[in-house]
Amino acid sequence: MHTPLLPSGWPRPKGYANGVSATGRQVFVAGMIGWDGQGVFHSDVLAEQVRQALENVVAVLHEAGARPQHIVRMTWYLTNKRDYLAQAPAIGKAFKEVIGHFDIAMTAIEVSALIEDRAQVEIEVTAVVPQ
Repeated sequence: MHTPLLPSGWPRPKGYANGVSATGRQVFVAGMIGWDGQGVFHSDVLAEQVRQALENVVAVLHEAGARPQHIVRMTWYLTNKRDYLAQAPAIGKAFKEVIGHFDIAMTAIEVSALIEDRAQVEIEVTAVVPQ
């Protein structure tokens, strides 16, 4: 179980948590990008790559006996901040459908490039599975 942290008097952040407290077995997921399990990109649209990257995260979590509700931290590396902001509604929809909750400490960083040339987003995750 994890608990979002919201200091007294602070407004609730939209789409993430300021911090999370959790106890249990930790699971660390390497940066997942928007290609499928065979390393094939099916889209160059950021929101679609985000959906695929999140589905990849869920697949790796599954291997550890974890589920999306165990995610406590995410770091997003994006190649274009403006695309992210412009596609925010579609990205939020994908996030809600694949992950399902927003009580996750998150950071998003714009980077000049990712190792895979077609990748527009890379998402790494920490999850904590209650014992």
